[in-house]
Amino acid sequence: MSRPPLPPFTEQTAIEKVRLAEDGWNTREPAKVALAYTIDSTWRNRAEFINGRVEIEAFLARKWTRELDYRLIKELWAFTGNRIAVRFAYEFHDDSGTWFRAYGNENWEFDGDGLMRRRLACINEHPIAEADRRFKWPLGRRPDDHQGLSHFGF
Repeated sequence: MSRPPLPPFTEQTAIEKVRLAEDGWNTREPAKVALAYTIDSTWRNRAEFINGRVEIEAFLARKWTRELDYRLIKELWAFTGNRIAVRFAYEFHDDSGTWFRAYGNENWEFDGDGLMRRRLACINEHPIAEADRRFKWPLGRRPDDHQGLSHFGF
């Protein structure tokens, strides 16, 4: 299975890969999102170590059961060859209605077919007032005309 754009990345293809990843995660569909990763993909997500597509799918299912009305923006930070670094922010609320914003950085490494074989994520989050939310588009893909992270200073 191939997932274009493929490495080695140019600035344009790296930006496209980042947006495709953002769009996928904003579906909140674990099985669909997991297909972007190799069967034996390895992750470090905060202090959790995840191995393989089956564990990725289970992790995402747990995540989106807890993180309700999840909306994510990713932005390219750097790229070279088969690696991309991104920064991101996402907003969600828990089952008590408390809103949170999470900020982070990810380092990605891809195989020749464009599947991510390694993901290293550092993430911090904090509660926010509902009035302080910035990501208010309808659930799903972020509209093309919605501001990105740099606009918000995140």
